Amino acid sequence: MLVKDIMTKKIISVTPRTSVRELAKLFVKKGISGAPVVEKGKFIAVVLEEGVIFQDKKVRPPLFISLSVGFLTLGVKRFEDEIKKIAASSVKDIMEKNPLTVNPDMSIEDAATLMLEKGVFYLPVLEGSQLVGVVTKKDIVRAIARLKR
Repeated sequence: MLVKDIMTKKIISVTPRTSVRELAKLFVKKGISGAPVVEKGKFIAVVLEEGVIFQDKKVRPPLFISLSVGFLTLGVKRFEDEIKKIAASSVKDIMEKNPLTVNPDMSIEDAATLMLEKGVFYLPVLEGSQLVGVVTKKDIVRAIARLKR
């Protein structure tokens, strides 16, 4: 079975200007965990529930290690990224640019393996540069349930 056989073709997308609050309402209303971000008809990123949840995250300051020659800072970039996400007001602040994508002719086994290996459970489906659907872990589970009958 191929990704095109199980992917969600009715795509619910957002723009970079969509507010985080509107996004949260959309996720709840539609029962979805992510959405492609589209600008001028072109797929540019994905936004996931995790980005919305980030709004309530406790920030851990970077670690400073004292050395005899000075200080070593660990996690400063991560700290800066977290602050940006927590302060986010629109999708553009929390979207994931350059997400993993799959093509419609990929096997569902390969898509499932990619999800598990990369820890990414929301994959846009692109045919060339055209967004044609999305495949999620729910789609994979649904396909497995149908096959096991």
